[in-house]
Amino acid sequence: MNRDATDLAGVRHKHYDTLGSTNAEALTLARGGERGPLWVSAGQQTAGRGRRGNEWVSPPGNLYATLLVTEPSPPSVAAQLSFVAGLALRDALTACHATLDPRLKWPNDVLIGGKKVAGILIEAENTPRFSVAVGIGVNCTSHPVQTIFPATDLKAENLDAPAEQVLLLLVRAMGLRIAQWQAGRGFASIRAEWLRYAAGLHDAIRVRLPERELTGQFDGIDETGHLLLKTATGCENIAAGEVFGIGP
Repeated sequence: MNRDATDLAGVRHKHYDTLGSTNAEALTLARGGERGPLWVSAGQQTAGRGRRGNEWVSPPGNLYATLLVTEPSPPSVAAQLSFVAGLALRDALTACHATLDPRLKWPNDVLIGGKKVAGILIEAENTPRFSVAVGIGVNCTSHPVQTIFPATDLKAENLDAPAEQVLLLLVRAMGLRIAQWQAGRGFASIRAEWLRYAAGLHDAIRVRLPERELTGQFDGIDETGHLLLKTATGCENIAAGEVFGIGP
């Protein structure tokens, strides 16, 4: 069932009992003239997806939400919203439980104890205005078991945080982090904080690319958000890939 938009921490919010995908719904609304900011959430998804077309298993109890924004930045830097959202997710989770120490895995995951608890998917279209859907999934009460990267959920980490509570805290945190990104030092300040909480910084990692796999030391991210990998032959600047070897 579709509910009319309501106010959530000062931002409009549409909740659905079931959706195919919150990102897909947000972009459909954008094509119809919706400009945002608007949060779209669902109790469960039937066609949830992650990066590179991977399925995002979406049973009831977890958080599935998308922030739709129009022209938040030049299109060339909109992918930086993944880092903005990562910090906001960390803010929301630590607001739930101060002793948590979530870590940020390049480019779009949040880890607890080295296991994935949340993921981010950025999608954009000219509809006809440049619109960006910031999709966020948080494992609140369950997590997939058979995945290429270890996963967990908040309940498994002894944290009672319903999806509704996490969303409210996330809406507040995203507003603050987007304001930080769009003003002053922009991505420089986001990058500095993201690196402070980065998982596996200076550790040995593997990076899987479409045509090859690289190994080396995770040396941070550059001024655009690309991963810096120190290898035996030099430094690789990586725009997109899958990272493995990150520990707790």
